[in-house]
Parts: sequence; C-alpha cells; structure tokens
Amino acid sequence: MKELSSFFPEIHQIPDEFNLSNTVIKDKILLNGEMVSFTGDYENVISPVMIKSNGNYENKLIGYAPLMNSEQALDALKSAKAAYNRGQGVWPTMKIENRIEHIEKFLAKFISIRAVTVNLLMWEIGKSFEDSCKEFDRTVEYIKDTIEALKVLDRQSSRFEIKDSIFAQIRRAPLGVVLCMGPFNYPINETFTLMIPALIMGNVVIFKPPKHGVLLYKAILESFAETLPPGVVNSVAGNGPTVISPLLQSGDIDVLAFIGSSKVGNILKKQHPKPNRLRCVLGLDAKNPAIILPDADIDLAVQEVLTGSLTFNGQRCTALKIIFVHNAIEKEFNQKLANAISNLKIGMPWEKGVKITPLPEKDKSNFLNSVLEDAKSKGSKVLNENGGTYFGSLYYPALISPVSQDAELFNIEQFGPLVPVHPFEDMLEPVEHLINSPFGQQVSLFSSDPGKLSEMIDFLVNQYCRVNINSQCQRGPDTFPFSGRKDSAEGTLSVSDALRVFSIRTLVAAKYNDLNKKIVTEITHNRSSNFLSTDFIL
Repeated sequence: MKELSSFFPEIHQIPDEFNLSNTVIKDKILLNGEMVSFTGDYENVISPVMIKSNGNYENKLIGYAPLMNSEQALDALKSAKAAYNRGQGVWPTMKIENRIEHIEKFLAKFISIRAVTVNLLMWEIGKSFEDSCKEFDRTVEYIKDTIEALKVLDRQSSRFEIKDSIFAQIRRAPLGVVLCMGPFNYPINETFTLMIPALIMGNVVIFKPPKHGVLLYKAILESFAETLPPGVVNSVAGNGPTVISPLLQSGDIDVLAFIGSSKVGNILKKQHPKPNRLRCVLGLDAKNPAIILPDADIDLAVQEVLTGSLTFNGQRCTALKIIFVHNAIEKEFNQKLANAISNLKIGMPWEKGVKITPLPEKDKSNFLNSVLEDAKSKGSKVLNENGGTYFGSLYYPALISPVSQDAELFNIEQFGPLVPVHPFEDMLEPVEHLINSPFGQQVSLFSSDPGKLSEMIDFLVNQYCRVNINSQCQRGPDTFPFSGRKDSAEGTLSVSDALRVFSIRTLVAAKYNDLNKKIVTEITHNRSSNFLSTDFIL
C-alpha cells in the first residue's frame, strides 16, 4: 500500500467540478422568515481533506460560520414563539393541505440545490461523492414519503366517531416549539427526519446545524425562507452551551429533537426547568453487535460485516461495532475479512469507488489509535496489514482480535474504522453481554439454522429494537420503525411514527343531540374550522 500521505492531493489535482475555488461564508442566519446578516464572531470551517503544498500538508479552510451569542439565540426563540403564538399562529392553525403545499414548494427548491449541497457534504465531512448523492436523494424520497403518509393519516381522521351518545372528531395537533439538532455523519438526512415531520404537523422549529456540516445549510435555509411563513424555521449556530443552553433554560422549548451521544442528551434534558412539559425525541449511542454462529455462511457474513462496520468509515450509529464469532470459524472468518478490508479503496471523497475517506472530527485518528493501543495492551492483535496506521485525518481500518471484555474498544462506541472481534465458545457469553449492555438499538445474527435463529430472535426482540437476520444493521427502509432500547433512543422514528411523535391526539367532542348536530354540521358545511373538518385530501 502507498503511504497514506500520498492520497492527499495538491490543489491542481482536484477535479474542477468538485473544487471549492472560494471559501464559503455563511454570513446570514434565518430569523423570522428572512436571511438576516450576522454581526459577530465567526469560526473557521476546516475540511478533513488535507492539501499538499511544497511538501507540507494542511487541512483546507473552506469557509466561515457564525458564532452566535446567547442573546442572538434567544432572538430565534422569540421569533419561533411569535410564529406559534400559543397555537394560534398561521402555521399551527393552517389546513394540512396548505402546509403540504408549502413543504412541496420547499422540496422543489431543495432539489434545485443538489449539486452545491452534495459538494459541501464531501468537503465538510469527507463523505464520498456516491454516498453524498445517496444521502441527498434519500432525503428527497423521505420528504415525499412523509407527505403521502400525512395524507393517509389525515384521511383516517376526516370522519366522526360515535360512542356512548358522544360524537367526536379525533385529529393530531402540533406540540409547539421544537429545538432540532441532527448529527454530523448524516447532517441532511437524519436532521430532516426530525425537521420535516415536526414542521408538516404544524410545529415551529429552531434549528442548529451540526458542527461538521454547517456550510451546506446556507442554501437550505434560504430555501426555507422562500417557502415557509415567517418564524416557522429559525436558525442558530455556534457553540452548543452558548446558544442551546439558554433556549432550554427558558422553559419555552416544547420538544427536544436531538441525535447524538447519550451524555450530551442527558445534559440537554436536565437544563429544561419543566421536565413534564418537555417531550424528547432522541437518537443516541449504539454499540450494535453481530453474532456469527458456526453454521453461518461465512462469505455472506464477511461481506455484511465489511459493509456494516466500515461504510463511511464506520461513522454510523447503525454500524456493526463489536463482532462475536464462534471459535470454530473464527480463523477462517478473520482471514477472509482481513482480505476484504485490504481491497477497500482509500482516497479522497470525489474519487470513484472510494470507501475509506478522511475523518472530519479533530484528533479522531489519535483517539482511535489510543483505543487500539489499549486493546493491544490487553492481548489483541491487528490482523490486517497496515491496520491502524494513519496520517492526519486518514485512518486505515484495523481488524482486531481477540478483543477482551476489559478493553475500552469492547465497550465504547468507537465511531470509526476499528473492527473488534471477540471469539466465543459458549453462546451464553455474548448473550450475557447483550443483556448487560447499556445499548439496545440493533443486532445482527448470522446462522443457517432456523431453530437456533428462532430461539435467539425470541430473546433478542426484548433487548433490541431491530434484529437483522444474515444482514448488517441499518436504518432503512424509512417506513420501518427506527428506535432503540436502554440508552440508545427515546421515541420512535419512521415516516409514519415521526408524524405521531411530533404531534398529539386531540379531539372535539359533543353530546349527540339535535343542537350539537346542527352546530357541527354548520361548521363542517361552511368549512369555518380547519380542525373540525371532513375535507378529504386526495
């Protein structure tokens, strides 16, 4: 293999269609329906891509982003509260079909900025061009699916129910002001799985982009400004404790929608002075295991573990992060997996077929190396050639075995290209780990024996929210529930579940008598209420 430093380009080697000729200045924030010029301090936005010049390597400066202060953050809250207006604002009282029209207009604008957004995805977080395109396109489909799911939900609510001499119409109503923060690894897709259902259900949103992935939201926020009523979406940016803490401490946030670590999630929740008022929608840590039994199809297991553990350098909450392999097949499995890792293409995000790209988090390579050295000090070995070598932000994947239970790598979510293998003889060992693990998002089982699988399935569905048979862990398809037990999540997300989690069932009821029948009939006939309505959205 070439020296890792040789994969970083000189400026003239970057293809013209992907080159950022100028730095991107995110000099405006979205406030009360307008892109307002920001006055204050800025922070440098540094790409994980290093540029070679005169024998030196330096991470490319690609732009500047606002560092808002607490007062500016509270201005965003003031705008959001005014737009919601205690549930009486234009957006929360708008007919669902009209909110859908606004989201469809936003979608058209969003599609038009695909090229610039994909390019910034590559430069800001090091995601390959192929995967950046997939993330954008998947987000487009998610928005379309959300619109259709809301139509179905609304159709089901467009009738009256009669029970015990009371008739009622039951619909879903918004919750209020939503504080939305997505992760850097899927800064568009996972953020939009929070924002879009929250918005389309009538809530207003205060949005903070992730630290890695802030510039790409410049054009997206402009699209929101052009298509939604004033104050429905407001943006904050900068240091989390500075801009997020005052929002939560105000007590005026109704929903915390956050994807990140459980440590940060717990800190955020505790800052709200009215915990019974705050609804939380959280996607948190995961240490998703794979369990490979001796009768598994080894070649299939190797391929699924390869993609499951190393797609986007392993920087996915759904990645496979600990691999339990039965002693009977461990040697063959490890050898084949090591060979498969050696065939992964390393390079820059714009290169065709690239799989291993630079890591966006500062000092991530040093962190991964310290975790690897800890495992080695406790008896582990790196099984693939060059595994664990690194230069700057580029880290070569390492297959490590056997990883003991007292190693840091066995217990933490490494969120990087380290693949720890723990051999076992007795099935009780991985089972005991799964029971005691603080995580409960997903698990992958590999076996050809229906009897063994059925026994494991019945146990694991009470420990994890998704059990994958002979396949890697993954989020999609988006119509399936996405959640977690224990410390891995709070609330369930999918196209339909998200609509429900960002709203609450509300009903208008009356005794079944002539007076009330006449009143309700007149209201629905004249279409004088947007809530009490029998309109049917096609």
